[in-house]
Amino acid sequence: MINTEFIKKMECTGIVPVIKLQNTADAPMLAKALHEGGIRCAEVTFRAEGADKVIADMIKAYPDMLVGAGTVLTTEQVDKAVAAGAMFCVAPGFNQKVVQHCLNKGVPFIPGVANGSQIEQALDLGLNFVKFFPAEQAGGLSYIKAVSAPYSNVYFMPTGGINENNINNYLANPKVVCCGGSWIVPDKSVNEQRWQEITELCKNAVNKMLNFKFAHLGINCNGDEIAKGCAKNFEQTFGFTANERSKSFFAGSTIECMKSVGKGQTGHIAISTPNVMRAVYHLALNGIKADMSTAKYDSNGKMNFVYLKNDIGGFAIHLIEEK
Repeated sequence: MINTEFIKKMECTGIVPVIKLQNTADAPMLAKALHEGGIRCAEVTFRAEGADKVIADMIKAYPDMLVGAGTVLTTEQVDKAVAAGAMFCVAPGFNQKVVQHCLNKGVPFIPGVANGSQIEQALDLGLNFVKFFPAEQAGGLSYIKAVSAPYSNVYFMPTGGINENNINNYLANPKVVCCGGSWIVPDKSVNEQRWQEITELCKNAVNKMLNFKFAHLGINCNGDEIAKGCAKNFEQTFGFTANERSKSFFAGSTIECMKSVGKGQTGHIAISTPNVMRAVYHLALNGIKADMSTAKYDSNGKMNFVYLKNDIGGFAIHLIEEK
């Protein structure tokens, strides 16, 4: 079974750009473009010559990046990738000899699967994290949902046909760890060395993936009656129905009047996101830290709530999982 810490890193990243770099000298600049765009992961495909050099140069330029090798079809390519420092290997299909050779070297391998037989081959080698390829052509999200019933302990990295318009549909599925794709590193942009364009594509993709939305405003009230009166005031003024919860009164679904003074000078603001753990990771890349002592988890151990360390405008900020 692939190391759970590795799967967690891939889940936090969310997007794995698939890179085919013709000019190996451009590796540091491409790594910089990804890094500044908030993407700290890359799958460098062996479809282009010198992939091992690209891997080595990207890691040298940005040691904190999770750089792996893609389209690894032979044991020789495994050796080159591992020697270059590749942190994982990926293939479009399943070759037991190649997979086992890579695992013997202690490097995670994500084999490509498109049917149940290939999934079972992966399970036979102890692998429960696989690449679903070509995702859209092989049945898309519907297929993943279907096979998740008989193969409930298998997790996927869909690749092939993934783009900004469908990535969140895939990532919303609990069996999808991350998605691979090349739309944020278009060949034309790479070949023409348009690094800032790639950085912007990365930023847009990350923002799309995190999908931050205003969820509700919490107002600190000193006592049950004051909180109730606050909610009733909103109801009488705007028609927002007041309803009592255990720790507060809500007016409608977006205004929460707290029964006691909580975090924040004046209250709190809740921001929803599809994956709280992934959001915490990406916010940390920008220097915005979460107060992990406030984190809450669901019955499956998935983080679904956490406060950020710093307030904004007198309001404490917490993240909640999008419903």
